[in-house]
Amino acid sequence: MSKLQLITKGLVKDNPTFVLLLGMCPTLATTTSAINGLSMGLATLFVLVLANMAISAIAPIVPDKVHIPVYIVVIATFVTLLQLLMQAFVPGIYATLGLFIPLIVVNCIVLGRAEAFANKNTVGDSALDGLGVGIGFTLSLTVIGMVREILGSGSIFGWKFIPGDGMLAFVMAPGAFLVLGYLMVLFNKIAQKNKK
Repeated sequence: MSKLQLITKGLVKDNPTFVLLLGMCPTLATTTSAINGLSMGLATLFVLVLANMAISAIAPIVPDKVHIPVYIVVIATFVTLLQLLMQAFVPGIYATLGLFIPLIVVNCIVLGRAEAFANKNTVGDSALDGLGVGIGFTLSLTVIGMVREILGSGSIFGWKFIPGDGMLAFVMAPGAFLVLGYLMVLFNKIAQKNKK
């Protein structure tokens, strides 16, 4: 597999949100706006790339019986580093995302990539895999957040361009499910059409 394919497969073929249906908790909970979706996606991308690289480097010396707990500790280390950086440099976004930042530790996307790819491949390839899946997740969350923000409040990235109130349901839980469902159908139709 080429280096470019390692990155692009996370965008379409192995898109964690629209194809693999992984990471649904942060997807549904944090995408009330485009900036929240983008922020959560970038936070996960940061952890994915660094955790994949570290796990790839230590995988040969980790015994099979304890590899999952070791991977979780590695992921938790990068999440803690991320939390400290966010608290220091972007406290507003950290406060908005709140509980969902520490939950990156148990996000099945991060642990799944560690188990399925990083522990069997080189550090460089693992970094590219994490980058591709992280970009795919970030784009997915940003698009969901954009649609929910436009329909729910008539704005995008906080810029109000539709006067009045939007449809409140779209910034609440039912809107998250509706937007996710319709975007999944659209994404998969486009992906199937491009295969032909």
